[in-house]
Amino acid sequence: MSLLEETFELVRIDSVSHNEAAIARVVEGRLRKNPTLEVERIGDNIIARTTGHHATRLLVAGHLDTVPGDASIARIEGDTLHGVGSCDMKGSLAVMLALASQTAPRSVEVTWVFYAREEISRKESGLLEIAELRPDLLKCDAAVLAEPTSGAVEAGCQGTLRVGVSMKGRRAHSARPFTGVNAIHRLAALVDHVARYEPRTVEIDGVSFTEQLQTVAIEGGVAANVVPDLARCTLNHRVAPDRSESEAFAWLMTFLEGHVESHDVVEVLDWAPSAAPELLNPRLASLVELTNAAPRGKLGWTDVATFAQLGIASTNFGAGDPLLAHRSDERISRYELDEFADVLRRWLE
Repeated sequence: MSLLEETFELVRIDSVSHNEAAIARVVEGRLRKNPTLEVERIGDNIIARTTGHHATRLLVAGHLDTVPGDASIARIEGDTLHGVGSCDMKGSLAVMLALASQTAPRSVEVTWVFYAREEISRKESGLLEIAELRPDLLKCDAAVLAEPTSGAVEAGCQGTLRVGVSMKGRRAHSARPFTGVNAIHRLAALVDHVARYEPRTVEIDGVSFTEQLQTVAIEGGVAANVVPDLARCTLNHRVAPDRSESEAFAWLMTFLEGHVESHDVVEVLDWAPSAAPELLNPRLASLVELTNAAPRGKLGWTDVATFAQLGIASTNFGAGDPLLAHRSDERISRYELDEFADVLRRWLE
């Protein structure tokens, strides 16, 4: 089968987060057919390793899960596969499986990691599960995370700070609002302020990271005839690698000055750390050369940050257009798969 057809077979397997058992069985079965691999399963995570005597070990990782969607409507039209997870990231998984199935010797050792639950809360990540239970399986000299990158290297990643803001008011009858304070109206001013945020761009090690701030949820209201005394919103701040959690939160509080009062509540709901580029690592620098494309900073958070916490130099590099990830028209082409496979194969050689 072609890589496009192999991707189609994976896309047709429903593997929304927490439902990866079926695709994990398929991946495990494929990998165990290669006698040169040592294969281990930890929950719904599959790790396959060559066990020769080369001094260098490279690691390639990809997540098995997708965001919600109907896997049954996947289809191939010409040279393009349409379907949930096709570019994020079952196209890359198909390439990983194809290369991992090869028995020809390489001049480096290779670890292949297929892990669960990446598309949900980071604390549930299968990669963290492996790191906790069998950290030895992740040891390597450099790693590639096969997130979609349109065939270029996307270095590092942004941190993501999720903050809840609770705005206080004073309840009153809606016919006599002058006796109360409308918390939703107060919140509206804050949301408008956030909507006018101007992104900050930072250059680190030759690649640029552009921060973002968005209101991603709102709730409030008591009844149709009541001035609400409480309204809440959730803000998501995408943070460049030059700021820690405390620095990002301090900046946000400064940005919200004049819109949040002392009796309001601002609390951190979630934080996933950023990761700086690792392009001075010779193995990752060689990958950049093979792509014949200038590296970019990753827009968004990825498990490159997890590898950074483990002390492993890594970068994002995979098949597919990242701008199509999580969209209803998600798709990937035969050319994108073949190009990624060719570069990754040469890097591993």
